[in-house]
Amino acid sequence: QVQLVESGGGLVQAGDSLRLSCAASGGTSRIYTMAWFRRAPGKEREFVAAIRYSNDQTYYDDSVKGRFTASRDSAKNTVYLEMNKLRRMAAATFYCAALMGGPSTVYLLPSPYDCWGQGTQVTVAS
Repeated sequence: QVQLVESGGGLVQAGDSLRLSCAASGGTSRIYTMAWFRRAPGKEREFVAAIRYSNDQTYYDDSVKGRFTASRDSAKNTVYLEMNKLRRMAAATFYCAALMGGPSTVYLLPSPYDCWGQGTQVTVAS
């Protein structure tokens, strides 16, 4: 059973940067895609970014393209989300989610993902 633990959230100012981490443990060889989702208060989870383990290809929502970068360190079983030029945002919870068992597809909806972390909260003040 894969376990995911996010970290790195916090309160920052608009324009600042923040790096989120998602550490995976247990059965990580079965991970084919890792995605980041965020959930704003009162809203559903929405896709932010993803990285395919087969070729490290990354995908981004249009709202974060050019500002966010997803990457991974396979030796540490950790995926990162570097967030630059952050925009004012009420407290949102960022989650990492793993797609297990292949193929290495990127889904924009949360339902296909098999494992989720507990989330880390990010607030961007103006």
